[in-house]
Amino acid sequence: MDNVKTSWWQRNKPTTRRLIQLYSALLHNAHLKGFISGQIYKGKAKYACVPGFNCYSCPSATGACPLGSIQNALASTGHSAGWYVLGIILLFGVLLGRTICGWLCPLGLIQELLNKIPTPKLKKNYVTRALSWLKYMLLAVFVIALPLLYGLRYDLPLPGFCKYICPAGTFEGAMGLLSNTAPVNTGYFSMLGILFTRKFVIMLVTALACVFCYRSFCRFICPLGAIYGLFNRFNIIGVKVDRSRCSHCGACVRSCGMDVRHVGDHECINCGKCMDICNQGAIAIKAGKIILKAPAKGCADDGPDAPQKRRKLGRVLWGIALAILCFALLWFNVLDPTVKKESIPIAGSSAALELDAGIEPAATEASVAAEASDTVETSTATEAPDAAEIPTDAEMSAARDTSAEAEASDTVETSTATEAPDAAEIPTDAEMSAAGNTSAEAEASDAAEISMDEESSTTTQEASSVSWDSDAPVGREVGQQLPDFILPCYDGTEFHLAEQRGKIVFINLWATSCTPCKNELPFFNDLYVAHEGDIAMLVVHSSMVMDDPAEYLADKGYAMPFATDDDDDTVAEIVGSTNTFPQTIVLNRRGEVVYNKIGSITPEMLSALYDEAD
Repeated sequence: MDNVKTSWWQRNKPTTRRLIQLYSALLHNAHLKGFISGQIYKGKAKYACVPGFNCYSCPSATGACPLGSIQNALASTGHSAGWYVLGIILLFGVLLGRTICGWLCPLGLIQELLNKIPTPKLKKNYVTRALSWLKYMLLAVFVIALPLLYGLRYDLPLPGFCKYICPAGTFEGAMGLLSNTAPVNTGYFSMLGILFTRKFVIMLVTALACVFCYRSFCRFICPLGAIYGLFNRFNIIGVKVDRSRCSHCGACVRSCGMDVRHVGDHECINCGKCMDICNQGAIAIKAGKIILKAPAKGCADDGPDAPQKRRKLGRVLWGIALAILCFALLWFNVLDPTVKKESIPIAGSSAALELDAGIEPAATEASVAAEASDTVETSTATEAPDAAEIPTDAEMSAARDTSAEAEASDTVETSTATEAPDAAEIPTDAEMSAAGNTSAEAEASDAAEISMDEESSTTTQEASSVSWDSDAPVGREVGQQLPDFILPCYDGTEFHLAEQRGKIVFINLWATSCTPCKNELPFFNDLYVAHEGDIAMLVVHSSMVMDDPAEYLADKGYAMPFATDDDDDTVAEIVGSTNTFPQTIVLNRRGEVVYNKIGSITPEMLSALYDEAD
């Protein structure tokens, strides 16, 4: 029985490469807490590009996808050069090239696991080799041309590949967020449209293709692999061939699942499977002249103790790697101050697709925000009367009483004559009696009005002394008391949340790159004008979007206060923003949250929210 178990393990135990792939996938996605909270990680580490293809908006992602960062850097060319992104891609390329694809890319691991599903497999041929050039076309059009065009001509960020094609963004970002049951994520569903549907179909087709054809996305679609492939001739770490020992038998090329013409060309992912095929011991994975991995039979020029030295080096490297992984898991889930803010209420000042080199929601790509930016339908009804314009029964009754009193006052004539009155003008006894009664009534009316004024004054004083303090716990969820913050507005004033007690508060998070956000701004402005003095409103532009909102707002004539979140994303952190817009937060007069959701809003919804918060 023991022999059977040992035999099974020998046949199925993970290879060194598979272990490194699993390790890399976990390190790329060390923020495991994101799957529980339903929020993406927004710490400083997100400014750094990871080497592999991993969506920025995945709830567990700890870094920015290099492809999304490239598109964002190109889109911002008119403002600044993306030297950081260019430098990091050059560094990854020169050090590793497509070794990243074969050993470190989480999406590469997913493709290989899908291909293990037992089905007939499509072997490489002239058609697949021709299709392998498709990724270079996608790189030129969707990664380079579109972001440059929209950035230079329209001054708008457009991560073309992430927004229109990327199946990793749909699977890791959109599906990762939509599958979470956190209350804040329910608003995403209202933002889905035909664009998401198309990307969802692309994701399914790509996954199905990987089942039947080895690494279909990597071979035919991935622009990042196309970029890294350009460095394969120069990379320091990768598969190297000892040309003096190669017999040119072609066994390595025939056994390769990729569309290579020779080992180490632009299609080679340096996986090293060809090492054990080579009968000459001419292939090894090296870092310069140092052999990192040799074939099972050893290299032809190995010394007598070379295998032992490599095993010793491997144990040391694995020990260091595991220590790094343990620290990363502890940091990104417990120790990082950004993570602590997700669970600890924020009090005081401390302020959410993308779009700086390495901060991607461009790879908001990649995120649901980018997918939904042009697909959300909003109501633009303009003829329905505002609820504030419809008088109540009490107001109508008061208006009728006022009208009757005005008519009565117009009928009273006062005499200003200085000459003796005409006989016809002398009032009769009955008329004088009536006049006396009228005078008495007027005096009584004046007394009543004075009494009412006194009561009104007393009521006003009582209202002004009402305490709007709340006993609700501090937090961002419905029923909780939103933490205080101060944010400077464009008009030179400051919005201090604590000073708005007694008013209904509307907070809207938006970005100039978000079409639904811009569509709903007039609705908020109409509400603010209709109830000015009774409500407080703050419209906060994301600090992570490069556009200047003041330019967009210059000719709009909006009356409501606008501001841009500070560098620490204070407001975004307080309200639990996930860099997806628009987001609306409504507080009642006690500062308690009655609404906090992501998604477009209509005039009817705003009116209902006002009534609910009153």
